[in-house]
Amino acid sequence: MSDKLTKTALTPATHTTPPAKFSHGVRKGNILQVAGQVGFGPAVEGQAPTPVGPGLREQTLQAFANAEAILKEGGAGWEDAVMIRVYLTDTGHFAEFNEIYNEYFASLQEAPAARTTVYVGLPAGLLVEVDVLAVLG
Repeated sequence: MSDKLTKTALTPATHTTPPAKFSHGVRKGNILQVAGQVGFGPAVEGQAPTPVGPGLREQTLQAFANAEAILKEGGAGWEDAVMIRVYLTDTGHFAEFNEIYNEYFASLQEAPAARTTVYVGLPAGLLVEVDVLAVLG
């Protein structure tokens, strides 16, 4: 009989409570999955989440900050990321997104695998969503 690893849901103080039965992030053993993060600003009690700005840069940097908060909550950082998935709402944003991405991750020792997909199902006003898979240790 083997010991079962504990699964821990992660919701940093900067995030709202999820509106349904899901977690912003989950750690089990040395695996940490960050759920899709968008450009919502930090949570304000009693207020619905709102995008930080209309532009791709502001929303991307906030989505990265939101994902990083969950990584930290789970004891990880960007160096532990093995896969980053990005969903853009407009094919015209690829070049600008790549510039933002390269700036943001310039100091990483090893780049994670990455995938960018165009997805039109994000709520109105949102331009980008990011999820991360990290392995610790």
